[in-house]
Amino acid sequence: MLPGFDGHEVCRRIQALRPVPVLMLTARDDEADVLVGLAVGADDYLTKPFRMRELVARVAALLRRVDRAAELVGRQTVDLGSLSIDAAAWRVWSGGDEVHLTPTEFDLLLCLAVAPGAVLTRERLLAEVWGWPGASGTRTVDSHVKALRAKLGAGLVRTVHGVGYALETEAGR
Repeated sequence: MLPGFDGHEVCRRIQALRPVPVLMLTARDDEADVLVGLAVGADDYLTKPFRMRELVARVAALLRRVDRAAELVGRQTVDLGSLSIDAAAWRVWSGGDEVHLTPTEFDLLLCLAVAPGAVLTRERLLAEVWGWPGASGTRTVDSHVKALRAKLGAGLVRTVHGVGYALETEAGR
């Protein structure tokens, strides 16, 4: 509802220039709007009306994630067959082509890549990637896994129904 173009386009343009954390604060509360917002690069989505303490907590969680990712930078370079992740440069290549990921997608991929083949529960991913310890029942992880599959290939992240997700290695595919 911005003049000129909508928040989705703003988010797309921001993420195209530089991967930064984005929290969408909007009146649009349909599930489709939430999914589109996350797909275009938002890391979190909060609808109006909202509680100020919840907004502050979500911003704090985003900043914790950025800090945690910065800790990994410099000590993580992961090569898994055709997939290469350079955490220091925040860059990902698949099959030799660079792939643009949102900060949350990057953090999720890196979390899965640190233990390739190991199944990580949604709860663990929510705690490690989103900074939401004890969270459960949210489909946020599923939405971001779907985005990773769209960008990196459907066979990269394996679903273990009722448990969680695992990053497939070349040998495991």
